[in-house]
Amino acid sequence: MKLYYLLFLAISAIATSSAQEQGVGPQTNPLLNPEPNPASNPAATLTYIHAAWDTLTRSMTDCHSLVDIKVASNPVLFLPAETPPPPEVIAAEQNCHVKVVALPRRIEKLGDVRPEELPAPGLLYLPNPYVVPGGRFNEMYGWDSYFIILGLEADHREALAKGMVDNFLFEIEHYGAVLNANRTYYLTRSQPPFLTSMIRAVYENPASFPATPAGRTAAKAWLDRAYTLAEKDYTTWTRPEHAAGTTGLARYFDYGVGPVPEMADDSTYYPDVIRWLIAHPKEGGDGFLLKASEHPDAAEAARLKLTSCDVRASVVCDRAWAAGYRLSRDFYIGDRAMRESGFDPSFRFGPFSGATHHYAPVCLNSLLYRYERDLEHVAHLLANPKDALRWDHRAKVRATAIQRYLWRPNEGVFADFDFTHAKASSYAYISSLYPLWAGVATREQAAEIVKKLNLFERPGGLSMSNTQTGTQWDEPFGWAPTNWIAVAGLDAEGFHTDAARIARAFDSSVDAGFARDGTIREKYNVVSGNSDVQVNTGYKVNVIGFGWTNGVYLKMKEVMNKPVNNTVQ
Repeated sequence: MKLYYLLFLAISAIATSSAQEQGVGPQTNPLLNPEPNPASNPAATLTYIHAAWDTLTRSMTDCHSLVDIKVASNPVLFLPAETPPPPEVIAAEQNCHVKVVALPRRIEKLGDVRPEELPAPGLLYLPNPYVVPGGRFNEMYGWDSYFIILGLEADHREALAKGMVDNFLFEIEHYGAVLNANRTYYLTRSQPPFLTSMIRAVYENPASFPATPAGRTAAKAWLDRAYTLAEKDYTTWTRPEHAAGTTGLARYFDYGVGPVPEMADDSTYYPDVIRWLIAHPKEGGDGFLLKASEHPDAAEAARLKLTSCDVRASVVCDRAWAAGYRLSRDFYIGDRAMRESGFDPSFRFGPFSGATHHYAPVCLNSLLYRYERDLEHVAHLLANPKDALRWDHRAKVRATAIQRYLWRPNEGVFADFDFTHAKASSYAYISSLYPLWAGVATREQAAEIVKKLNLFERPGGLSMSNTQTGTQWDEPFGWAPTNWIAVAGLDAEGFHTDAARIARAFDSSVDAGFARDGTIREKYNVVSGNSDVQVNTGYKVNVIGFGWTNGVYLKMKEVMNKPVNNTVQ
């Protein structure tokens, strides 16, 4: 299964070595820098992106915003229990034939209201327009929005970017935290924590507020409120359920149970997982399968509710059967945690990442370190040195734990830590570059990580891993967010030549895909350097749109065009 990729890596290593022997840097290696597709037209790609922001913008006054193709039901719009219906909601109720329902009680934290308590799944109200990813993802997502906001700022759409951050502040106030997205079935989990980076992107853009005394006063008041609510959001990640054992690090965790409702439109996913696990009994899926009936009687259904999921309450659970087996409760806990990670799915944390909740991940803890440093910075801006010291202490404690548990000096990489078995993961994953972006890696560690770029670097950008599993977050696929985190981290550490090379390769893939099918996609085949994506299991569609790819494409251009000054290369 991996023969092609092993052969590719071997050829890549030989070509790179040969080029270096001739005094040619990797930026001129033709294997990693193929000739541009003659049909590619970056100007056409840019024109598409400039227009796409409006196409992808949703609001409570737009009937299309209320539609959710993932869950087949009539549109329902939920308001916070403490919020009376605003005029635009009353208008939507009449014009869009949407049912407006108040949540049953005030929400303070994730899990306070369970989706199964509600009469039907629906959209959660947000006060401002927002950009959605595209395709089946017709709501405002937690980590997608960071990369979208970067693109909006680069394209001078500052008001829309600020409105999206204000929506996240509204989510924290009224729904308990930054949500995976503003649908009721996401009330039990968040997504990778980029909120403080979004806050800083807006606040530090001079165009976000008027350059007047009144504008500066408004900016300060906005930052003060954002800081208070970001601190509340941070507590999501310090709750006991998010603790990665006794490591002092965090893990991903969802407060819901059983299979996720949003997979109702992909009825083959969980059966596909079962069939794969049956066919690969030695591939690490221990404890994920249970012998069970396709149509259990009342007694078996009661047992399954404790050991697997509730077949009577969840249509997705009821359909999650194949060849005499169902999935275990522990698999579903990991499956939900994997979805909070955003990497859904890969084999990074076992088959289909069903053991995600057993790991302290490099990505999450790097993001939380950045979060703590951002809050320290904002506390200084708000003239609150006591708070700044507190955040500095938290960041240093986390950095110590990251160095202890996640840095592998013999391999020269950061690796996820399985705290249930007290061992580091050997699965090479692009998240090993997150510490560069977060600023938690030392200069020496950054230099070691750069030496390992060949684990992921392909002609069309950075692959998620070097393992082909047939899932969308593994080899040979590359995604905008992880390519940007890597490029921005390399650039920040002074490895500008590497950053520019990867930026150029990724944007070339986007251009090639656009030339082929006239749209921008959520993911790319970085081995072939285009949008030819064939996924075996999981989300098989390469969704069009696409919010974060649009934003990252623009940011990559900035890196490519940046003058090379005082780099460490």
